[in-house]
Amino acid sequence: MTMGVHDTANFLHWHRYYVWAYEVALKSECAYKGYQPYWNWGKYPDPTVSPIFNGDAHSMGGNGESVTHKGYNLGMANIMVPPGKGGGCVKTGPFANMTVNLGPIAGSVDAALMVPKNPRSDGYGYNPRCLRRDVNNYFTSQYLRPQDIPNHITSSKDIEAFEKTLQGDTAKAFSLHTGGHYSIWGDPGGDFYVSPAEPVFWLHHGQVDRHWWIWQNQDPANRVQQYKGGTIMMQPNSPPGKITDIQNLSVAAPKGYAGIPSKDLVSTLAGPFCYIYQ
Repeated sequence: MTMGVHDTANFLHWHRYYVWAYEVALKSECAYKGYQPYWNWGKYPDPTVSPIFNGDAHSMGGNGESVTHKGYNLGMANIMVPPGKGGGCVKTGPFANMTVNLGPIAGSVDAALMVPKNPRSDGYGYNPRCLRRDVNNYFTSQYLRPQDIPNHITSSKDIEAFEKTLQGDTAKAFSLHTGGHYSIWGDPGGDFYVSPAEPVFWLHHGQVDRHWWIWQNQDPANRVQQYKGGTIMMQPNSPPGKITDIQNLSVAAPKGYAGIPSKDLVSTLAGPFCYIYQ
């Protein structure tokens, strides 16, 4: 599924559906009374001391323990990024001593951190281990600055350009989407295939959805229904996506909401949704 929901026409639509399904699960299965939060990337120059990662009782847990390690080549441009100040297991906050079970499949951390290999060759075996993070300010200081976010919104005139630049890295700059993921880094946060097992994934993609919502609302009459791009990542000649394409979440779909067409996922005030952002 991963290759069919990144760098594709349905990237934003599928992830909007996915984040909403997570919020529904929190409320229906965990008695959560609030709303799905988002991480405003540009608000905290140093995420490690932000309310998200400061490790107090109201945070999403702290950084990983400080472990000596090297950086890694990251993103579509395969750029060497220096290590953060963590790398080890999360020991503070609500997610201290959390167990991660799936993966790694496409890990992006220094081998010196000794993340246990999965017992299955496809990475889908049971592999209990700690939640590791390497929260850093490499991306927030260069690519997720307050000015970078509105600049991306105002420079993208159609959905194809908006999506491609939101996700695509170049030799000169990481994208907003990539920068958010690797500001968390670690395991599974830095693994392309199993990053949803990192709790802050959902705040990051809440912001991705908010970013799209803001872009849409600059010209809703023309932007809400826009849909363009391929259907398979890194295959420019893949069949073009259609706004009637069905999006699937498999077992993660809320009861009664399996298989929704993209046309019903374009607005936060239509289809299964009823929410706005601050």
